[in-house]
Amino acid sequence: MRVLVVGGGVSGLTAAYRLHRDGADVTLLEASQRPGGRMGFVDVGGIEMETGPDSILARKPAAVDLCRELGLPLVSPGASGAMLWTERGLTPFLKDAPFGIPGDVGDVLRWPGLSRAGRRRALRDLLIGKRKDGAEESLGSLLRRRLGDEATDRAVAPLLAGLYAGDIDRLSASATFPELIAWERAQGSLIRGSQATKRNARDAGDGKPAPMFVKPRDGMASLTDALARALGDRVRTGVVAESIAAAAGPTYSVRATGGEVLQADTVIVATPAAAAAAQLRDLAPTAAEELGAIRLVSTSVVSFVYAEGTQSALAEGTGFVVPRGMAPMTAATWVSNKWPDPAFGTRAVVRCFVGAAGEEDVLDAPDQDIIDACARHLAAVVPLPEKPEAAVVVRWPASMPQYEVGHGARVERIRQHLPEGIFVIGNAYDGVGIPDCVRAATDIAGRLLARTGAPEDGPKEQA
Repeated sequence: MRVLVVGGGVSGLTAAYRLHRDGADVTLLEASQRPGGRMGFVDVGGIEMETGPDSILARKPAAVDLCRELGLPLVSPGASGAMLWTERGLTPFLKDAPFGIPGDVGDVLRWPGLSRAGRRRALRDLLIGKRKDGAEESLGSLLRRRLGDEATDRAVAPLLAGLYAGDIDRLSASATFPELIAWERAQGSLIRGSQATKRNARDAGDGKPAPMFVKPRDGMASLTDALARALGDRVRTGVVAESIAAAAGPTYSVRATGGEVLQADTVIVATPAAAAAAQLRDLAPTAAEELGAIRLVSTSVVSFVYAEGTQSALAEGTGFVVPRGMAPMTAATWVSNKWPDPAFGTRAVVRCFVGAAGEEDVLDAPDQDIIDACARHLAAVVPLPEKPEAAVVVRWPASMPQYEVGHGARVERIRQHLPEGIFVIGNAYDGVGIPDCVRAATDIAGRLLARTGAPEDGPKEQA
């Protein structure tokens, strides 16, 4: 079986690694000069900082299992507990509140960041009947219906919508947090659903809370680096796949930069949705049209390193999230709390996340203006200097696919209109997180290996 993987992010690398490990002849093309996608490092004042995700959600095991298979030691955060940006400053989230939703009446009555009226409205969740029509609804619709506008906008949306850099009133509940739908169906209430989830977690555990997040000891990029090393010269960087076409027989040809053409029996397209649409436009126009309709949002990561002696200025916990429109950032991570490192010394190290659906205009500003705005707002809530020693903005244009209402059906249509032997994987389809991407890539590789069996010659080049 000759397989060509287009795109060298974690999805493409995982699929290629699985196929190569089990005997398939695979080549991976990556447009940039290094594989890994958003998972990389940038130097900020002599400290290596993550450019993309900084951890793996541990309750989804695919990525954790892959790290262990590759021999990558995993570490847990050095702090726990997030905070919410409010008019009165940073307020800790309730402990043991799955998805930020409290699990009993007492916690609702103490829900930080809400008015008394907002708390009373949230308690109506215990009285309101279930929705019975089964129609797909937005995440915002579900939360507002059950908990009210104030609890949704001030307390829950900053946490949940922030993971997708999305608009809570456009994101699909079933495509983003189907657990909340299951809570309503099974328990008739999100509050009771949260309570049942906590109870089940206690019953299944050994009394010790498992970490929610972990990461490879040497950083997230060590995962994609290890995958690339395992593939060796099967990874070709600096090669842009421009188009995919049917070739003679049941094969495909991929035209790359410089007029090079490679042939394979199977092509796995692991590029972002917009790039995949362009690559598949001639071969699968209907699928390409659907791919092009996936809304993409631009984001950026702003990394700060402060002077020696500033670490003590950071509040306890791992950082904070921000309700829409209250600050230039959507969230911030206290890196030197969450992932302590001797290299930090006594310096405060912070990452801010900027840009989301409806808030992309912030990214129109120059880097220095974004740095200054974020630094001022950080200094307003914790006693940090207004000027960091070093700061770097890493921009990710059109990087976050929006799982809006109808997204699941769109993904089904995309895959239905792809020719046999053409597959799409990545964060635009089966989940935006690293574990989701690893699981989907592993599933595709497994299906291909089960269907085809013995390997054949590798991709061939033509003039």
